[in-house]
Amino acid sequence: MKIAIILGYFVSLAIFFFVGYFSRKRIAERKVHSAEDLAKKLLDDARKEAESKKREAVLEAKDELYSSRQKFEEETKERRRELISLEKRLSQREETFVRKGDLIDKKERELLTREKNAAQRIKEVEEKKQQYQALLEDEKQKLQRMSGLSVEDARKLLLEGLEKEMRHETAVKVKQIEDEAKEEAEKKAREIITLAIQRYAAEQVAEVTTSVVPLPSDELKGRIIGREGRNIKALEQATGVDLIIDDTPEAVTLSSFDTIRREVARITLERLISDGRIHPGRIEETVARVRRELDVKIREAGQEAVLSVGVHGLHPEEVKLLGKLKYRTSYGQNVLQHSIEVATLAGLIASQIGMDIQPAKRAGFLHDIGKSVDHEVEGTHPQLGADIAKRYNENAAIVESILNHHSSSQPRSLLSTLVDAADAISASRPGVRRETMESYVKKLEKLEAICDSYPGVEKTYAIQAGREVRVMVKPDKIGDAEATQLAREISKRIEKELEYPGQIKVTLIRETRVVDYAK
Repeated sequence: MKIAIILGYFVSLAIFFFVGYFSRKRIAERKVHSAEDLAKKLLDDARKEAESKKREAVLEAKDELYSSRQKFEEETKERRRELISLEKRLSQREETFVRKGDLIDKKERELLTREKNAAQRIKEVEEKKQQYQALLEDEKQKLQRMSGLSVEDARKLLLEGLEKEMRHETAVKVKQIEDEAKEEAEKKAREIITLAIQRYAAEQVAEVTTSVVPLPSDELKGRIIGREGRNIKALEQATGVDLIIDDTPEAVTLSSFDTIRREVARITLERLISDGRIHPGRIEETVARVRRELDVKIREAGQEAVLSVGVHGLHPEEVKLLGKLKYRTSYGQNVLQHSIEVATLAGLIASQIGMDIQPAKRAGFLHDIGKSVDHEVEGTHPQLGADIAKRYNENAAIVESILNHHSSSQPRSLLSTLVDAADAISASRPGVRRETMESYVKKLEKLEAICDSYPGVEKTYAIQAGREVRVMVKPDKIGDAEATQLAREISKRIEKELEYPGQIKVTLIRETRVVDYAK
């Protein structure tokens, strides 16, 4: 019985052993299969990730290739544009050289023609001389045959006749030469000015300094005025500008003869409105800050203008005064931009007539510098500008050109005339200056009234927007000599009584009509 129990025990042990072995084997096999599946999954994931990265790399390479190609195409287009621009400039220079060559050939032909004409004139004079000698001999013989006349009386009578005839011919020749010289000078001046205008291609700019500050709402007007008007008083005292708060909706008007003060007031008011804190202390603090910032802007504007024109060696105070011109307008034209244009045009004209370019540009750039202080100091802007130029040791010729750039009656140098011409071109370009219709009409009426006030004037017509006035005179009251004098007197009176940009041409017309009837 014990043996059977022992055998059963061992058999059970064997059975448990085999069962445990096979179960462990199956568990191990399951782990192996699970590990293989995991490994396959990892391999698949790795393969997918590798393919994804490969596709991303291909896309990045394509993008980089596309951007490189686009960049190359842009660079190619830019180079092509540069080449086209260079080709245009070369073409323009070639045209300029051809034009100058044609002008030189034309001048040579004109000189040859003049030489031929001079030789012809000399020949004509010799022939006239021979004719006069023959006429003199004939007159002598006639006088000898006449009774009651001595030789001296006959000589005197003959000389009076010859003198009268020679005077007439001399006057005709002098007038002819003067007309030819005037025509040639006008033609040459027209060519020079035309070339200068063609080479200076500037936009037509007209500006008006605004003096109206917009408000988000009308409620802010009360805050700007403040309790018992303390805010508006503080702002007016700090800036020197009058604030006009009327019935205009959502707007405040600033009034001051000084454009820089008005600019300070405008920026200050805009900042106070934006900040919302409006009281005397804040107003004074903001005004002081805006003035400092505006001083910096003024100097920067002056320095930028100096660099753009290419005029060097100016005193820092001159640069600052030029920067102030940015906030000054004349008939709507910004004075700093006008000064830059005059400097450029003066340099171009100087290059055409063989003058030194740098003094011309410097004189043109500084010609209106007096306008930066004419609201603060008594005097005309040419006189104030000349004083400023003397103070900072400018050349005497430049000082003289600044002083006389509006005084055609004064003796002027070639530099002054050149600056005056450039000033007139800049001020007279269409659209660059603006006037109100009322002031424009008043100017034309006053211009015609000045001409009509002289005795002997029949009718006056102001034409070409007031740049020319034609005066019709009565021929029975005004002779040729009086006509010249009257035109000069009208010109002087217009210069004295009217303010105008550029110049006004006075054309006096004396028409003589002779009527006869064939019966």
